[in-house]
Amino acid sequence: MMASFLSRLQTAWRATSRADRAAIAVAVLYGIDEALRNTGRGLPFSGFIGFFFLLACGYGAIRLFGYVRRRLLWSLRNRLIVAYVFIAVVPILLLVIMAGLSAFIVYSQLGAYLLNRDVQVRLATLESLADAVMTASPSGGRDYPSAAGAASDPVSKLLAARAEDFPGLKVHWGPVAEVLPLGAETKDAKRRFTGLFQQDDKVWLRSVIARGGPAGNTIVSLSVPLGTELLERLAPQLGPIQFLVLQPLPAGASEDQKGFKLRIADQVFRRVAQVSTAQRNLPPPAGWWDYEVTGVSRLESRALEQEGTQQISVPIFAYFSARPSQMSRHLFSSLGDLSSLPFVVLLVIGGLFLIIEGGALFVGVRMTQSITGSVADLYRATQHVQEGDFSYRIRGERTDQLGELGNSFNAMTISVASAMEEQRRRERLENELAIAHEVQAQLFPRERPRLPGLELAAECRAARTVSGDYYDFIPLSKTELGLIVADIAGKGISAALLMANVQAALRSDVLRYRTGQAGIHLDQIDTAEIVTHLNLHLFRNTSDERYATVFFGVYDAETRQLHYTNAGHLPPLYISGGNVRRLETGGMVVGLFNDVPFQQGAVEIEHGGMLVAYSDGLIEPENVYGEEFGTVRLIDVATRNKDASSHVIAEAMMHAAEEWSGSPDQADDMTVIVMRFSGASGEKRA
Repeated sequence: MMASFLSRLQTAWRATSRADRAAIAVAVLYGIDEALRNTGRGLPFSGFIGFFFLLACGYGAIRLFGYVRRRLLWSLRNRLIVAYVFIAVVPILLLVIMAGLSAFIVYSQLGAYLLNRDVQVRLATLESLADAVMTASPSGGRDYPSAAGAASDPVSKLLAARAEDFPGLKVHWGPVAEVLPLGAETKDAKRRFTGLFQQDDKVWLRSVIARGGPAGNTIVSLSVPLGTELLERLAPQLGPIQFLVLQPLPAGASEDQKGFKLRIADQVFRRVAQVSTAQRNLPPPAGWWDYEVTGVSRLESRALEQEGTQQISVPIFAYFSARPSQMSRHLFSSLGDLSSLPFVVLLVIGGLFLIIEGGALFVGVRMTQSITGSVADLYRATQHVQEGDFSYRIRGERTDQLGELGNSFNAMTISVASAMEEQRRRERLENELAIAHEVQAQLFPRERPRLPGLELAAECRAARTVSGDYYDFIPLSKTELGLIVADIAGKGISAALLMANVQAALRSDVLRYRTGQAGIHLDQIDTAEIVTHLNLHLFRNTSDERYATVFFGVYDAETRQLHYTNAGHLPPLYISGGNVRRLETGGMVVGLFNDVPFQQGAVEIEHGGMLVAYSDGLIEPENVYGEEFGTVRLIDVATRNKDASSHVIAEAMMHAAEEWSGSPDQADDMTVIVMRFSGASGEKRA
């Protein structure tokens, strides 16, 4: 492992340039200097070493950028991705972000406007109510709420009627100093005040009117606490609302104290209270675009200094969340002096986006030119090849994947001629296989024999162009039929040739027993003897490793008996009622040994019975877990479709096996024969 590491290190060192080695030397020297300085010593001219180390770092960053760029952009796929990102994705993304920011700013300021406007409307209404109270009681009146018996007072009735809009409404008559100092600093000739008034940690909506002499003999003050009940009624278009009550930091207090603090201009404020809605919830969105918008609005309140003689302005911040679908289209009116700030921010962001878009367009155009130039070279080369000119070469001037593609194209043209010749040979072979397939198709029975009380169906699907499976029906008389199912060892051409040999040998031997030939009655047909003849024929005329499994039977529709011999083949299934019988009597496979005994079995066929003969390709398909389709599932398919025709049953078995494997490719030839026995054809012979 150490030798391999040293070898890679030497290879990497040889690949470096002189400038690379100089930068590495400076970095090593700087590391030695830092290590010595930690021990209290250092190299001479350490300042120059540090300066050159910074230069080496800059050089290394440039080299690293070039290396990463080459590795990233060498692939054509990466080049196309980068090009389309700069050309299409980046502008769209920027536009979407800008639109989202714009919408957020618009709707957040709209919410602030709605909240601010609602507060101002309520203050105006409160002032109108104060005028009405003063007009109704020009010489003064009692406070509200007052003692019992005041409900009949017209002023109390007026105030009670507006109590719903102003929860906690209070009316106070008294000296100016008790409600609001409207002394020398109040220059309004009408001597009135309407607005937010802060006292300690409480905020009120207050309207004060003073009439009379210089001292204000008649003064009325209407106050509504800015609490949860009032917030629940403010700006119904908005969701939850929260007011942050501030107070100027006392003189001499340290700004390092814990807690929330806010500096506005030259003054520092601290949080003294927080009022929030309790029952408001954000409504569900009206659509995907109806996202949650949060915003803040600033309100100004009046308060007294600590000495209580001079009014000061204290800001109150309101935070809210809302849905755009529930807000109107009034924009930006609640920010006051800050109303131009969103436009300035949008202009700055728009300028940055334009700069980025210009750079993206430049990079995208350059990379597109590079890609399309290489594609044009490849197109011209393909035109020469199409005309039969295999001597044309693409100039390999590029060092990226497009250049390698041109080199690969040049190498490809050298071998095209031999590939075309190979293709012609392959086409000749495929034509020969097609002919072999047509010839083999002629070996299978083209028509199904008709016997009384018997319904036949058979199907063979080859795994390749030609099949090694074989089935046949040989009519022997009007009531007797020979049945053959065989599976040749192997696949392809060799199995197909041996299949033709088996077909010829069996037919020539079985047809001797037709009525009137050789003086032999059908009752004397011995299936074991015919299979023995076939075994000798294959043993003498094929190689040692060639063999076949064969099931041969003779069915007599008059006696309703089936005589058979099974030579190593999968036992056919005789299904009658709920019983299943496997026809296994016979012997071993044919073609391997010379002297092999075979036996003949017999089955009495009942009304409604069914015989299913098949090859191993029908039960050996495996699913994704390696489980074979198996005989049990084959029997289940036959039982479930027992009332259908033989053709439908055969198709159902094939479909079930293919569906079990889940693959369009067959591993082996698939063959199935279905014989359904229905009505009687006569009495059984003794």
